[in-house]
Amino acid sequence: MTEAPANRLAHQTSPYLLQHAHNPVDWYPWGQEALARAEAEAKPLFLSIGYAACHWCHVMERESFEDPATAALMNESFVCIKVDREERPDLDGIYMDAVQAMNGHGGWPMSAFCTPDGRPFYAGTYFPPEPSHGLPSFRQVLSGIAEAWRDRRDELVVQATRVTEAIARAGGTASAEPLTHAIADAALDELRRTFDPRWGGFGGAPKFPQPMTMEFVLRRAVRGSPDAMEMLVLTLDRMAEGGIYDHVGGGFARYATDASWHVPHFEKMLYDNAQLLQLYTRSWQLTRNPRYRDVATRTAQYLLREMQHPQGGFWSSQDADSDGVEGRFFVWTWDELVTLVGEDVSTCFGATPAGNWEGTNVLWRPTPVSTLARSLGRDAGELTAELTRARERLFERREARVRPAVDDKILAAWNGLAIRALVEAGRAFEEPSYTGAAERAASFVLAHLRDDRGRLARSWREGRLGGPAFADDHAAMALACLTLYETTFELRWFEAARALVDELLERFVDAERGGFFQTGDDAEKLLVRPKDLYDNAVPSGNSSAAEVLQRVALLTGEGAYARAAAGALQLVRDAMSRAPAGFGQALCALDLYVGPAREVAVVGAPEEPLTRALIETVTVAAYRPNVVLAVAGPGDGAATSAVALLRDRAEMRGRPTAYVCERFACSLPVSDPEALAAQLDA
Repeated sequence: MTEAPANRLAHQTSPYLLQHAHNPVDWYPWGQEALARAEAEAKPLFLSIGYAACHWCHVMERESFEDPATAALMNESFVCIKVDREERPDLDGIYMDAVQAMNGHGGWPMSAFCTPDGRPFYAGTYFPPEPSHGLPSFRQVLSGIAEAWRDRRDELVVQATRVTEAIARAGGTASAEPLTHAIADAALDELRRTFDPRWGGFGGAPKFPQPMTMEFVLRRAVRGSPDAMEMLVLTLDRMAEGGIYDHVGGGFARYATDASWHVPHFEKMLYDNAQLLQLYTRSWQLTRNPRYRDVATRTAQYLLREMQHPQGGFWSSQDADSDGVEGRFFVWTWDELVTLVGEDVSTCFGATPAGNWEGTNVLWRPTPVSTLARSLGRDAGELTAELTRARERLFERREARVRPAVDDKILAAWNGLAIRALVEAGRAFEEPSYTGAAERAASFVLAHLRDDRGRLARSWREGRLGGPAFADDHAAMALACLTLYETTFELRWFEAARALVDELLERFVDAERGGFFQTGDDAEKLLVRPKDLYDNAVPSGNSSAAEVLQRVALLTGEGAYARAAAGALQLVRDAMSRAPAGFGQALCALDLYVGPAREVAVVGAPEEPLTRALIETVTVAAYRPNVVLAVAGPGDGAATSAVALLRDRAEMRGRPTAYVCERFACSLPVSDPEALAAQLDA
């Protein structure tokens, strides 16, 4: 079959745009060329936004964008623009606000119809090729809007103006009320109300992991809040047992289509796996539950095995589909399983002869091994060992299948999440390969995701840069670099983190209304200058900035960082308690703000055993979320000059010494790890 001629997307870097490069649609990438044509021809824009691992994006492409008749209708009446939401979260945020304002909900693929200057007047998500489930067909939508643009254009322009004004108001204004513990208490109360007491997580189907929200619950468990530990443990256990977790290859799918975590939407995203790796690592530090260490380890191994570019950075996602079929790579027939691992193990994985999903089996662990062992007349330890061996055989067989496609662009913010998670896992589990992989990734991002002015870029693929980085790119990479500094104690990582937060303050802060804009002051002028306030699948730039600025403030004593962090939290103060599931990262930053927080300076050669023991007391022995750590050898002038927390510190009686401070008011220095732990937990 001859491939259709290429359209304007053929020269883009985004794998998602390249997937559409041979559609018969006359696609444009976002830019002045498309907007100028729309203005010159007085045509409305059709703006389609999605991402490479999006199953329904692929479905709409096959059904509509590859259909010559539909494409002809699009080309005749519209200027059509395709956007990768991962490369352009600013555009995605603006137009998703429009979709939600008009429909009350959103999702991808996103479909927005706009005036030639980009103001949206009608928007939705997936449209089927034929009328279905109350939705009009896509061709009906196209014809109806083309007719309305021809006959009732003034009405559409008025609608576009109203929607644009609503979007502009979405940036919010900072509250003048104080930031207090009561906000966190109210947020946890609201989470209790929506918690699923049977399966964990929040709400019903579809069910998302929500790692930032669970991190807030973890922090409340550390504080001893009622029910927090139970909510945390139930959710972590149920996810680890569910089909959302890949029992063969490690890592997590994007979400579950049901409330019991059984059937996933099979795409795997870098950001989900990074955040869940961090959550399970930190939860292991708190509980010492070996299951959490196993899940974290296997997730880290998945990232290193399947998601790391040879030069160090991490790719963005893996598709749900392979061979054009959703989940084909991951599911099993009963006969396959029995042949490979036997009936007992197949039963342990929740499989049945008829299949547990569309005639096939999604592997999950709905019943404890001890219970199954009793029903099968087996020894539980023996059956557990058999399960471990079975996973290896299943992995080997699965590797021979056609693999899902990988979106191989490298995004700064998502790499920041992965770097931080891997460093924490490497530190907690004493696995230097994780830390080494994280260092390679950080070095890659800081070296290659730079334009010729040194400005951080959002994305990189095959040697080509995307546009300027956003607030979340700077904040996430700064947090990653700080975590590297607090693990390796190499000053270059602290200096990189501080440079990134300084750029946040220079380019992104909203001095008038508080918080941070999503785009820099040097970015393309859009319909509005957006603010990314909600913590959805990834932490918002505003929330991540609130955390990293506080951490840098605790290490440096610089008040400007702390004030900017407080401004970011004031902007979402009232929303945090009302809608905590949308502000998980902000609530974690609030937890750091209201404290208590500890600054720890250790003076001693990092390779000396007692120094290591003091460091591990801070970072490994327990999960202490609001601690910052600086370490320097005696007489290390460069470190003490750069990190104010280290100044005027010395070894006591020639032994490595730790200084524990709270907002730079310090306790007596100690050289004994037990005494240090007592000060940290006081």
